[in-house]
Amino acid sequence: MATATETETPTRQARPRRGEGQWALGYREPLNANEQSKKDDNPLNVRARIESIYSQRGFDSIDPGDMRGRFRWWGLYTQRKAGIDGGRTATLEPEELEDKYFMLRVRVDGGQLNLAQLRTIADLSQAYGRDSADLTDRQNVQYHWIDIRDVPTIWERLEAVGLSTQEACGDCPRVILGSPVAGVSLDEIIDGTPAIEQIEREFIGDQAFSNLPRKFKTAISGHPGHDVVPQINDIAFAGAVHPQHGPGFDLWVGGGLSTNPMLAQRVGVWVPLDEVADVWKGVTSIFRDYGYRRLRTRARLKFLIADWGVEKFREVLETEYLGRTLVHLDAPEAPEAPATPADHVGVFRQTDGKYFVGAAPTVGRISGTLLHQVADIVEAHGSDRIRTTPMQKLLVLDVEEHRVESLVAALAEIGLHARPSQWRRNTMACTGIEFCKLAIVNTKDRAKDLIAELEQRVPELDSPITVNVNGCPNSCARIQTADIGLKGMLVNDADGNTVEGFQVHLGGALGLEAGFGRKLRAHKVAGDRLPDYIEKLSRTYLEQREHGEPFARWVARADDEVLR
Repeated sequence: MATATETETPTRQARPRRGEGQWALGYREPLNANEQSKKDDNPLNVRARIESIYSQRGFDSIDPGDMRGRFRWWGLYTQRKAGIDGGRTATLEPEELEDKYFMLRVRVDGGQLNLAQLRTIADLSQAYGRDSADLTDRQNVQYHWIDIRDVPTIWERLEAVGLSTQEACGDCPRVILGSPVAGVSLDEIIDGTPAIEQIEREFIGDQAFSNLPRKFKTAISGHPGHDVVPQINDIAFAGAVHPQHGPGFDLWVGGGLSTNPMLAQRVGVWVPLDEVADVWKGVTSIFRDYGYRRLRTRARLKFLIADWGVEKFREVLETEYLGRTLVHLDAPEAPEAPATPADHVGVFRQTDGKYFVGAAPTVGRISGTLLHQVADIVEAHGSDRIRTTPMQKLLVLDVEEHRVESLVAALAEIGLHARPSQWRRNTMACTGIEFCKLAIVNTKDRAKDLIAELEQRVPELDSPITVNVNGCPNSCARIQTADIGLKGMLVNDADGNTVEGFQVHLGGALGLEAGFGRKLRAHKVAGDRLPDYIEKLSRTYLEQREHGEPFARWVARADDEVLR
């Protein structure tokens, strides 16, 4: 018999780490249904079936795998069936939630539109979308009520004026945010438009980049005002002047919100304009090859950056994908972030002596009729250039000085304000329960009514307070980076009834003091109490603020009880 000292204690075998589905590490077999669908057929191929089958035979002929997956690569989502309350959002199957109509997203790269394009968007809204149109915080235009039978005609008419819905949604490179004042701003460091056009021309629709782990959001701007919110994009090129090489771009990676928000990090390199597209290709390729594909909840670039760190990311970018060392840009050489991102609302002189005018609609809600009115006004004032913004605003460029006030007045008559109240200027909202299958509450109408109430109750507000209204936890309206972020949910009112309400995030910000808003323990507000709550909160801020103190900084030092 062996003695105790002779007996070997069996060692437990370490469990091998579960693969994350990274292609570069050999994990090529799909690990979930979404990855399997993309492997079965490249989603871009669905256009042929839409044109030859589904548009001919109608909604009931659509394969579910195409409709709830591949259609997104052409900007199509089924919209929510009317009459389904928010309490049933998480309990119903997709086919029970969806209507037989679609949301269709038109990508507007760089936010750049001319009159012919604007009129075409307006025409299509009236002809096929029941006059619906929304400006998104990604510079896109979204239609609702689109019948699949009309989609090929819509594509034909959009493409005839240089617009597209290709890769407006899906696991691919989404619309490229660009400065709305590129090429005309007196403050601009460098015009990023050529890089946006090159990326769109060479890579959008390229099947080498149409199967990414998840969505991939790009922002390129040479304006120092962070007017494309670079801190919350997967990849951003922010204007920077290198002490030896001059104007170019500071590279940021790994930003994103949703249920696990992260701010982008500086890679510490300077990129000249003519290399932006090549560096974009390299970063996108890293995401394609090393990005996590096993769990959808961890499939954004931000998770890879969080695990690797920017030093390793830069090393892989330079050695494996670019084959060269990028010009380093130390932190002291990078431009300081602005106090808050620029929205370009107001009247501003251009580099050529003309003016641009930025106007605020109400939380991005517009219509085909309104866009036709805008086109008529713009044309009557001698311009052919309109811009959408990441703040759900519209800009008109190239206005002669003597026509500025006439333009401002004409836009105001149709509800677009170049000199809006702080409430109208700084409130945004996502689509909400009206059309979105993920939403729990109404957002557009709630935000519109909230603006009207607060303009009456607190007209003296003289410092910006951003109010972002979101219908679900996914943060399409950037709730975590708002002064007051409102996340839709169901709550109990004073009488114990279940009603629409919001979880409140306070003190979020982008820019110089970027950070995510704080959530007060067990603090929720019923929808019909929002005006009272925000009135009280804003008045307390006005009473207690120190000289020049922004709302977010005040929130950081305020007691919880004051904020409730």
